[in-house]
Formats: sequence, structure tokens, C-alpha cells
Amino acid sequence: MSIVDSAKQAAQGLMMGAMQKLVPLAPDSWIPGGKPDPLIARKHGLIGTPVSRLDGALKVKGAARFAAEFRFDGLTYAALVYATVPRGRIAEIDAGAAEAAAGVVLVMTHRNAPRMKTPPPFGSGANAVGPADLPIMQDDRIHWNGQPVACVLAETQEQADHAAALLQVRYAEEPSTTTVAGAVANGTEQGMFFGQPLRTDIGDAEAALAAAPVKVDEVYRTPRHNHNPIEPHAATLAWVDGALVIHDASQMVSQQAETIGAAFGLPAEKVRLTSPYVGGGFGSKGLWDHQVIAAAAAKLSGRPVRIALSREGVYRTVGGRTLTEQRVAIGAQADGTFDAIVHTGLSVMTPHNNMPEPFILGTRCTYAARSFALKVEVARMNMLANTFMRAPGEAVGTFALEVAVDELAERLGIDPVELRIINEPEKDPTTGVPFSSRHIVTAWRQGAEKFGWAVRDPRPAMRREGEWWVGTGCATGTYPYYRMPGAEARLTLTRDGDEVHAHVAVAAAEMGMGTSTTTAMVAAERLGLPIESVTVDYGDSAIPGAIMAGGSQQTAAIGAAVIAAHNALVADLLKLAGNDSPLAGLSAAEVGSVDGGLASRSDPARRESYASILARAQRPQVSVTKAGSMPLELMHWSMHSHSAIFCEVRVNAVTGELRVNRILGSFDCGRILNPRTAISQFRGGIIMGLGMALMEETQFDERNGRVMNPSLAEYHIPVHLDVPEIDVIWTDIPDPHTPMGAHGIGEIGITGVAAAVANAVWHATGKRVRDLPITLDKLL
Repeated sequence: MSIVDSAKQAAQGLMMGAMQKLVPLAPDSWIPGGKPDPLIARKHGLIGTPVSRLDGALKVKGAARFAAEFRFDGLTYAALVYATVPRGRIAEIDAGAAEAAAGVVLVMTHRNAPRMKTPPPFGSGANAVGPADLPIMQDDRIHWNGQPVACVLAETQEQADHAAALLQVRYAEEPSTTTVAGAVANGTEQGMFFGQPLRTDIGDAEAALAAAPVKVDEVYRTPRHNHNPIEPHAATLAWVDGALVIHDASQMVSQQAETIGAAFGLPAEKVRLTSPYVGGGFGSKGLWDHQVIAAAAAKLSGRPVRIALSREGVYRTVGGRTLTEQRVAIGAQADGTFDAIVHTGLSVMTPHNNMPEPFILGTRCTYAARSFALKVEVARMNMLANTFMRAPGEAVGTFALEVAVDELAERLGIDPVELRIINEPEKDPTTGVPFSSRHIVTAWRQGAEKFGWAVRDPRPAMRREGEWWVGTGCATGTYPYYRMPGAEARLTLTRDGDEVHAHVAVAAAEMGMGTSTTTAMVAAERLGLPIESVTVDYGDSAIPGAIMAGGSQQTAAIGAAVIAAHNALVADLLKLAGNDSPLAGLSAAEVGSVDGGLASRSDPARRESYASILARAQRPQVSVTKAGSMPLELMHWSMHSHSAIFCEVRVNAVTGELRVNRILGSFDCGRILNPRTAISQFRGGIIMGLGMALMEETQFDERNGRVMNPSLAEYHIPVHLDVPEIDVIWTDIPDPHTPMGAHGIGEIGITGVAAAVANAVWHATGKRVRDLPITLDKLL
């Protein structure tokens, strides 16, 4: 990070710290969510009913166009060449054979690439989402093994790939840091996350730990993980009349358009980015080098470009989850109450971005304790910049914390479920603010009953069926409720005779979780219209506002923006209705939407349809655009989704083979808007957690900083035979302080899963695994 960007983040951190002291003191009524959303009380509408995804039919028929399926006339195809050293300079490039190859249009390197600015790195500005504080193909410097050093354009993809293989690059290698030990020897620093230090100290936790009659103190390790979306990263783009048009797979549509524009010195209105379908993201579908390189190559060649990364290309240029080494120590009294929680350790980063794995976040809010010592330290290595990956921090942090809690339960002789309930906090244990909604005990009780936990023998290695040891385990999962600022919504009502159609436009992204369907449901409910009368536009930077599909916050961000737009729409409609309407004299606060029109909340007989209001005003339509409120509720209440994960495993006594036999997730995530898509989200998260537990590991060659298993043949993820039947239940208790009473569900599914598997393995075999993944060599 540059000095300027670091200063900006420090200033943001100071501002955030001041707000965190003042906002909790404000009355509830001053805070967004201080009054419950009216939709929470509506129990007989669309919300809470299973609705099929509106885009489902398009995907089944192959009519949904993904980024690499758009076309321009004169389209060329790109292939990248990647550096093979971790640090140094490009000493020589021999492009002769590549340039002479059949079909080649252009070979672009740092020597002929257009001059560009460094894309503003993530966090350096409101809409900055650059991957790192590095110029892209502007000089001869090499910063990681896998950095793109050349781009070949050709008439077909096969010709581009062939020509790229002919390019000869010689490097002048420089000293680098590619080992964890070397990085630590160079010195560590305090980890930061969104401008705030990853550190919490309450009381003297080390002294309390030493004095505790029962304790656990262990080190837990998680490896690097790589992203593997179903659709690898791709973009199709062209320069049209001095403007840049990009069809991409992006979780951050408006922000990415603005950041790319900054690299080329373009104003926001000169970059149009569409992303109707993302093809799986989980944090990875943002701005990386390949989109900027493709835009530069298109500018240099005067031809449109399609760039589709190979699976190996994703591993070389797209960040993932970095490794962690975590110490978790818990001291407790004989009754199970916690005296101290110590959760500290190491995360590794590149020198050129500021995104450590914030593994202590979940520990801040999960259990009550008399003292805390939580800290993330960072060491830096010459490697690809890491990035967000589903439940960053919580996914790996809950593994360490929840295995430690299980170990403590064993030493105390207390049931693992009961130990967690014993230490349930009444308020946020590290900030002291009240919870907005927390029903994890209900989730534990319901989950334990459905799973059949009560018949479990607490002793390990007591159940064997033939060659197989059988055991069960559990773990808590948590993930914060987020709502990022910047979201806007445009609501348009159009009259066609006596019928009215609503059009909703939000600058959101559809990653496959059913965002457009949920948005249509919520808008229909809020407007009092059938869902068939609502259409949704999204995934286009031309739409006002900036909504990021990440942090499980997109539904909340959209919901708050639609609330604001609906309030403004009601006010405008009342003005149009005038004095001849049954609504005359009522304020917007006294009116609600119902049955295709507006009605008095206190006297429903005073109503008028949208069609009638527009017809009398001689207006074919009315449209408003409004931003959601600032998310001050995040500082006023402690807001989280929760899970209780139960797992049964079988471990072969002869081969060490591990099979997950069954798994149940019991979730407390506020009100569930669409059960059909929610189940898919929960199950998908659990499957990703099974991959983390059983097999996922990026093999990193510490001799040269190169990823050694950049393919799905060598980087293993769960397949059908690895995944058992997954049972999902939820409390469905609305949070009175969030839009629709809902919490995000995209990330909570993965948290706690790896720990539940590891704890079940201990119960089956008596062997405690503290180092992921749990491969058979650790069980023999």
C-alpha cells in the first residue's frame, strides 16, 4: 500500500472509531431499523414462501448470457503469459515467433502497452476495488510468480494460446521472501481490517488463563485456499466512440467500472460495465489484472477483446484465502464458564495489498468471557495478493475456536452443546452493545433434537461398525450482518389502462443466489403488487448507486434502498393524487401500499389505485431514485447470523479414509425471505465447508513462490460422492432492526463446518486434528 493510501485508511479508522463511540449512545429511534419494517408483520404475502428463481428457466435453456458469451464484430481472443519467478525484472522478451504465428493480431508487453494509472486499490476510496497497489504491465518489475507479463491477441482462442506458448521471457531474479519462516524473520505487523486494528484486549487474559482450573491452549493451522468458481473469470470488451464497454463477471459492478475508468483516466460515465450473471464468485469475481490488460490490448489493437482465464490462469492471477497459524487458549471454571479467551496468531499477505485473514472477528462476539486477548499479526511474502473468500476470517477462525471449545468440553466433562449454551452472552461480550436479534440457543436446541444428539456417548472411539469408526461432532458458526453504504434503487410505476407495472433497478450482482428473485418479491410486497407485475434490472453500471455482492450484505443493501425509494414514491404519488383523492390530507407516513394502490394505515377504506392516481394526473408513469440510509445500525447493535452445525463421520480403521455420513445445519438468520433459494445457499456453504475440512489446500512451492496444483485435477474440491444428505432448519425469527427482518445467509453456511467435522473425527477415533485439511495420513 502507498503512503497516501495508508494515510487514508488511518483517517478512515479514526473516523470509524469516533462513530463507534457516539452511535451506540443515540436513541433507537434515530437509527435505521429503530422502527420495525412494516413487512416484518406481513405473514401472508410472498415473503417466506418458496419462489422459483426468475432466471432459472433462462439458465436451463442456455439463454442466460455469461461474460464470455457476448460478441462484438471483429472480436479477438486473448491469452496471457505468466511470470515464473517471484521477484525481479524482465531482462529480455523474444516475441518474434509469437508475432509470426498464424492468426496473431498483437503481442502486448510492458514495452508497448498503453500508459495507464495504477487502479486505486481496494479500500483506498469509496468505490476503489483494485487488486493491489501495483501498476499493471507498465514496467519490467515482477512482484509474484504468476504475474501476467504479456498478452497475445489472435483471431481464435487456440491461435492465441499457441502463440503465447512461443513467447520467450528471461528474468533477472532478485531476492524474495517465499517462506513463512522468512516472512516472520523479516518482522510482523499489526493486522488491519477496513481501517480498524485486528486487536481486542479486555482484562488480563493471560493471567486469567494461567489461574483457571481447567484450560486448553493449542495451535491450529489452516492452509492457503484458491477460488474455483464454476465459470472461470472472463470479460468481453470494446472501445466504442472513446468509451469502454465491458461485459464481465463481477460482484462489484459500479465500483469496478469506476476503478477501471480511473486506470484509463476516464470519467465514470465513459465506462459501461454489465454483469448479468457471475457464474460463482465467493469473493473472487472482482477486478484483477486480466480485465485491465484486455482493455489496454483492445485500445492498442483497435479490436474488441474476449479474455477468458483458464483454470490455471485463475490460480496465477486471482487471489484466494491466505494461510493462518492460530493460538486459541480458553480458561474455565469447573462449571464451564469462561475466565479467558486468547485467540492470536499469524496471517500472511503480499507487500502490495492490505487484506489479512481476520480470523478473530467471530471470537469477538460468540461467547461470554471475563477477559479477552485477540490479535492478528501479519507477515509479508512475495506472492499473489490474497482476497476475500467466503466468510473471510470467520471460516478459518471458527475452526480454531470451535475445536478448542470441543477440547475444553472434553476436559471439563461437559456436553459440547451445553458448554456453548452455558457461555451464551447477554450482550456483545467485547463491545457491550445489545444484540439486535440472537436466538442461537433456540437453534442449538432445535438442531440437537432433530439430529438425535441426546443418544450420543460422550466418550471417543466407542462406536464401530465393521471397519468403520463412527462419531459425531458439533460447532457454532457466526457471520456479521453487514449493510454497506452507496446502495440506491430506482422504482418506476408505469400505467397501461387499469394495469400498473413496477420496474425496479438496482446496481446489484446476481451470483446465482437468487438476488433478482428476492428483490422482485420484496418490491412486490412493498408496493402491494403481484410478483408478475414486477421486473428487476441489475448488473449494469448505468444503474444508479453502487451495491457490492459480498459480505452477505447485498439483500440488506437492496432492501434499505428500496425502502427509501418506496417512501419517496409514496410522497410523489400523494402529490399527484391531489385534493380530489380519498387520500387527500394524508402524509406519506400515514399511507401504505396495498392491492395495487395506496391506502390509509388507520382507515383502509380511504384508498386509491396507482392506475387511478396516474390517470387523473395524466401521467403514463412515475419514477424515483433514492439512496438507502447510512448503515448506522451496525454500530448501535451487535448484528450477526448464527448457526449450530451437527456432523456424523465414519473413519476407516484400516485405510484412514474419512467419510461425512450426515450433516445438519440449524440456522438463526432472522426472517428467511425465500426458503427455496435459502436452502440452496445454506447447503452450498456447508459443501464448501466440507471441502475446507477434508481436502482443499493450495500447494505453494516455497523455493520459488509458485502454486503447484493449479487445476481441479490436483486441487481437490467435494464431488457428489463426498457430500452426504444435508439437512437444513432455521429459527425464522425476524430481527426487528433490519429490512424485512432478514440477515444475510451467503456466508454463514461455511462457518463452523470444518470444526464440526474435526470434532466428529475426534469422537470417532480419539485423534484430535488441528491442522486442515483432515487427510487420511493424519488419521492412520
